Amino acid sequence: MNQTIFKEYDIRGTYPNEINEQDAYKIGRSYGSYLQEILDKNKCVVGHDNRLSSPLLYKNLIEGILDSGCNVIDYGLITTPMHYYTRHLNHAYGIMVTASHNPKDDNGFKFSFDEWANARGNMIYEFRDYTLKEKFKSGHGFIEKRNILEDYLKYMKDNVQMGSRNLKVVIDPGNGVTSTVVKECHHLFPNLDITYICDENDGSFPNHHPDPAVEDNLQMLKDTVKKVEADIGIAYDGDGDRVGFVDEQGQFIPADKIMIIAARALMKTFQNKTVLYDVKCTKALEDEIKKLGGSSYMERTGTSYTESSTKQKNIPLGGELSGHLFFNDRGIEICSGIYDGLRILEILSKTEKKVSELLEGISNYLSTPEIKIPCSNESKFDIVEKVKNYVIEKNYQFHDIDGVRVHFEDSWGLIRASNTGPNLTLRFEATTEERLNHIQKEFTDLVNNLLKR
Repeated sequence: MNQTIFKEYDIRGTYPNEINEQDAYKIGRSYGSYLQEILDKNKCVVGHDNRLSSPLLYKNLIEGILDSGCNVIDYGLITTPMHYYTRHLNHAYGIMVTASHNPKDDNGFKFSFDEWANARGNMIYEFRDYTLKEKFKSGHGFIEKRNILEDYLKYMKDNVQMGSRNLKVVIDPGNGVTSTVVKECHHLFPNLDITYICDENDGSFPNHHPDPAVEDNLQMLKDTVKKVEADIGIAYDGDGDRVGFVDEQGQFIPADKIMIIAARALMKTFQNKTVLYDVKCTKALEDEIKKLGGSSYMERTGTSYTESSTKQKNIPLGGELSGHLFFNDRGIEICSGIYDGLRILEILSKTEKKVSELLEGISNYLSTPEIKIPCSNESKFDIVEKVKNYVIEKNYQFHDIDGVRVHFEDSWGLIRASNTGPNLTLRFEATTEERLNHIQKEFTDLVNNLLKR
């Protein structure tokens, strides 16, 4: 088994070169054994997305789990948020076959070992070491097939309180697995007039890459919003736990600015007025939280970390730039792109303002997109450590919860090791274009020089 498929938040690789049917069986056998031997659990819930390789990997995964003697509740083709909801309903841990927003030839497994979030960090690496030893349990587990849709729709209906305004909406599931349920979820709310694009269930993703955090992937959505004169456009990633937005003018709205809209609308209803966000998010969000009388909590990047902290600290609103949003103010938080989109539609349905107008008056910063610099997995953390030493020598202020986020009065920069690939991730923000160019050049040159050594 290729050990590099064990990432910081999940297991992920290219099918069939890095992950194949034999690996799926072994991971299933290991997962079932681990639940029983280490966590004293004898059942789990399983599901899969619509990638072309998912059904075969899923079949072998289940065989492995059953052969460990662990029982399986099989939900079949579902979104990752629906899988999270099955974990809640069954008070069970689980494993989902998906590669999230990755390219169509990738696949993998998201799995849990506690009630807070997916496995993360050392949980993954301990499971990797356990798996590689191959000292698995043997047995004959039982399998039970179930359907989650009715319960999931009830969850949506009970937790969205739509206002009186009628809204014209364009929705782009990106041909991902949300295509199988998106219409049922939105038809619960009669004030929504929806145009769907890319809504055929097709795991080859024929229209565009299914990552709504990347603006280039939203061109069809932008064009359609302008064509039909919609109030807003919403897109999901491949497995349905990320969401992206464009406003009524077809302009991309990053997730950190969507959080500003949510905080402005909801802060007065929060008992705990803390908002959580990851290290990539704009300072405008921090500024707005302060204006609203709230407290900021910066977390490392990674949905497993942000979700775990949001739940454990009972924070009512959290999110990260990648498009994972966490509405934790009405009971169960499951990180669902569809639910997150509905919560924003709820806010919009209770005002006569346009989406663009909901961001009026925010702090004005110029920012770069995420900049990826290729760097081997073996050296990327060493490079970040050398950047940290440079920052210390310069006596700059910084956070190091996830890479190095260096702070100045008029700007900030982030240099971190990607947890999902052989890259360094950089992002910069400043009050002026001149300052933005300056800080970007300083740290990009630094990283490039370190890579040459």
